[in-house]
Amino acid sequence: MAQQVQGVIARAKGAPVAIETITVPDPGPGEAVVKIQACGVCHTDLHYREGGINDEFPFLLGHEAAGVVESVGEGVAEVAPGDFVILNWRAVCGQCRACRRGRPQYCFDTHNARQKMTLADGTELSPALGIGAFAEKTLVAAGQCTKVDPSASPAAAGLLGCGVMAGLGAAINTGEVGRGDSVAVIGCGGVGNASVVGAVLAGAAKIIAVDIDDKKLATARSLGATHTVNSRSTDAVEAVRQLTGGFGADVVIEAVGRPETYQQAFYARDLAGTVVLVGVPTPEMRLELPLLDVFGRGGALKSSWYGDCLPSRDFPMLIDLYLQGRLDLDAFVTETIGLADVEKAFERMHHGDVLRSVVMF
Repeated sequence: MAQQVQGVIARAKGAPVAIETITVPDPGPGEAVVKIQACGVCHTDLHYREGGINDEFPFLLGHEAAGVVESVGEGVAEVAPGDFVILNWRAVCGQCRACRRGRPQYCFDTHNARQKMTLADGTELSPALGIGAFAEKTLVAAGQCTKVDPSASPAAAGLLGCGVMAGLGAAINTGEVGRGDSVAVIGCGGVGNASVVGAVLAGAAKIIAVDIDDKKLATARSLGATHTVNSRSTDAVEAVRQLTGGFGADVVIEAVGRPETYQQAFYARDLAGTVVLVGVPTPEMRLELPLLDVFGRGGALKSSWYGDCLPSRDFPMLIDLYLQGRLDLDAFVTETIGLADVEKAFERMHHGDVLRSVVMF
């Protein structure tokens, strides 16, 4: 029987969000209903509200979440009612050309629930990233549920559903940071600081955090950065080179998503080094680089989409590290808030006051 719950809705571009009653249908084949326990407030949710993703309003926002499976539909074997899960937006198909080649982290046919959640009047909702977790309960594809150790804090665990995983994965999976490497991270918000933590986990010898905000740089240092550079007053490229013997870093992670910071990343890497773009650009942005420099410097220019993660592989492993005290996910939870505080959390995000506000249910 369909259920009515409260959720955060964005009805129009730029309009403040509101809490409204939504209808969650019973799960169909391959689907699951999840009772949400915690959901982080991510920049992507703000992009949806601002019309930066698409114009398929109204949106049910929220996607960086953890909760407990309440019910499952026909044919679901990977999770069962009562399982504690992290929600992900890359439910792999197992059949596309990437999956068949043994690279499911690049799945080209990820899927979501087939049924639609609706407003009370029957208007169909577009759930953010196919999840829609700023709600007491949500309907997802069962493959979007990754079972993890229930001992983990929901507020911390849910962050692996998007931003923290994106940053960790940019360092570990995409950048393939190795023991003894030098790493520079440009942009030290939630994703950038997660990249710092990923570089620590990978055994990097030197981790250089670059930002224009001293508060964010202080946070980066507390999470394991060995050096910090305020690029408002210092040339970031020259500073990184000076800190790496004049050569540049082995891996530079760009966590801003702007042409000017990408250029900094490109020239701050060592010859044959790697640049990883994990910051999300806007559609109108353009990049201009001398092609000879691209050729002459060698190495690799990569984009990291969701940290190139495979949720079934990465989420349980990272939760184990968290429970062992080797991965401080709690450090990313700046504040816990209620469902009615999401709009205020967007405002705080604009000011750079938080790594993550987390809605608790």
